[in-house]
Amino acid sequence: MAYLLMFVTLLHLITLAMLFIATMEKSWWVWDGMENSDLWYNCRFDNSTGTWLCSSSKETEWLQAVQVLMVLSVVFSSISFLVFLGQLFTMSKGGLFYFTGLCQVFAGLTVFSAALIYTLHKKEILPTSKELTSGHFGYCFILAWVCVPLLLCSGIIYIHLRKKE
Repeated sequence: MAYLLMFVTLLHLITLAMLFIATMEKSWWVWDGMENSDLWYNCRFDNSTGTWLCSSSKETEWLQAVQVLMVLSVVFSSISFLVFLGQLFTMSKGGLFYFTGLCQVFAGLTVFSAALIYTLHKKEILPTSKELTSGHFGYCFILAWVCVPLLLCSGIIYIHLRKKE
């Protein structure tokens, strides 16, 4: 039972870190490695100075929906972890971690919704000056999709996990 508890805690921390990286990093869409777009900025690499030049993304309804859903997923997962720690030390023997599990499931569903919206509406979200066929999804977008099954599985594990001691 102790190994399951350590596994679930480690899985939770890993998915929380992945969610934070997927939300804050600048690689949801990449053009030729010299230009990319994320949820907050459109960036271009300047060879002469060796720095990234970034400008705010055009605010569309779809982009705002993705931004809100990704931030909500980080909030749900953070709350879930804090509640889990609280329940671990205060809950009576035999208690179930329902609230923690539900928060994780909600985090998984919000990430799923955000990634799905970005997938289906990338033409409206991305800058119109660039050709979409010359670009591809970046690693942050992939991290968001990887988080979906991990969050849902950890939520289900939390719901079935019982406090033994």
